[in-house]
Amino acid sequence: MIGSLLPPSGVTPLNFSPGPTSLAAEVQTSIKALFDAERMCSMYLSHRSPEFLDILANVVQRCRMAMNIPEQYEILFMHGGGHGQFAAVPLNLCPKGDEKATYLVNGTWSKRALSDASKYCRPIVVSSENTDGTFTHNPSFEHLDPESKYVYLCSNETVNGIELHQLPKLSIKAPLVIDASSDFSTKPIDWLGSNVGVLYACASKNIGHPGLTLCVIRKDLLGTPSQLCPGVLCYTTNAREGNLWNTIATFNVEVVNIFMQWMIAQGGVHEMERRAIAKSSMLYDLIDKSEGFYSTPIADPSIRSRMNIPFDVAGGDEETTRDFLIQGWEQGIVGLRTLTPFGVGKYLRASLYNGVSVHQAKVLADFMAGFLKTYRTKDSAA
Repeated sequence: MIGSLLPPSGVTPLNFSPGPTSLAAEVQTSIKALFDAERMCSMYLSHRSPEFLDILANVVQRCRMAMNIPEQYEILFMHGGGHGQFAAVPLNLCPKGDEKATYLVNGTWSKRALSDASKYCRPIVVSSENTDGTFTHNPSFEHLDPESKYVYLCSNETVNGIELHQLPKLSIKAPLVIDASSDFSTKPIDWLGSNVGVLYACASKNIGHPGLTLCVIRKDLLGTPSQLCPGVLCYTTNAREGNLWNTIATFNVEVVNIFMQWMIAQGGVHEMERRAIAKSSMLYDLIDKSEGFYSTPIADPSIRSRMNIPFDVAGGDEETTRDFLIQGWEQGIVGLRTLTPFGVGKYLRASLYNGVSVHQAKVLADFMAGFLKTYRTKDSAA
């Protein structure tokens, strides 16, 4: 069973999909109001109109405020998603094409980023991949090549359930480049202390809809892109043109603006982190106390993802897992098993992005506890 995202008629969906996924109910209400207001919706608003320029200025300001982004950084809204940034990073930071760049590989997406980067730079690979192809820990941050133009990492690996809850402070001077697509806005970032050079985040997990990538670039890294870098991926070009080198995704930008306004009103990034800890702790506590009925591949609590919790049911037994998914679907719980570019593995995933409330996470935890109790009652009766 792959897992439909449409529950039975009349049942409210609780979306735990790894993305694209839902936004908070209040944010979705504000988005719907864009189409009811007596003004032209940003979906069909000229990107160079004064009305949209006001939206753009507001979203840049709110992103900076919500995430404490220093003035030393440009904030860009780009196309191409994370895959576009896999190429954009070396094309912007390695102008000759043969420069060294260290890639810290701790999961599926950093491994994929490495594959694309190898076309545009000379990657130095530091990987934690196990012999069976799995990832259950982070690579070492020590003894990195000091000649690296940058050090690349993915701060939350959605498939593997590994997260860096704090960015490392490296011993070399190379700037950090961070794929924060699935954890941006869920925890504070020490931009200067961790020597962040570039951070990018696809909008569709925590801050908006598919089709927009937020990129934060330290200004001193602008100005020397590769001659092969296309304008649509060029940080220097897009910064110089004020995010308007080509037609920006106007509606998606306004959605991020609405989200950031909501996030600030909720208490900001520290409140988002508190909720992330509360939601993930509920599920991990249940898994750890289930005496093996549920299990997760990441044993070290210090690197367990708060965003994406992989878990199996009854050791991966397919019949029991199918019953679990169907019973959850009947109650509106969807998105625990979805197709990925890598197929369907042993583990289900509960994704707990900003759009999932603490109450919704508790509904999932209560369902899992009830399913476990029923299974054990049947097992003891047999």
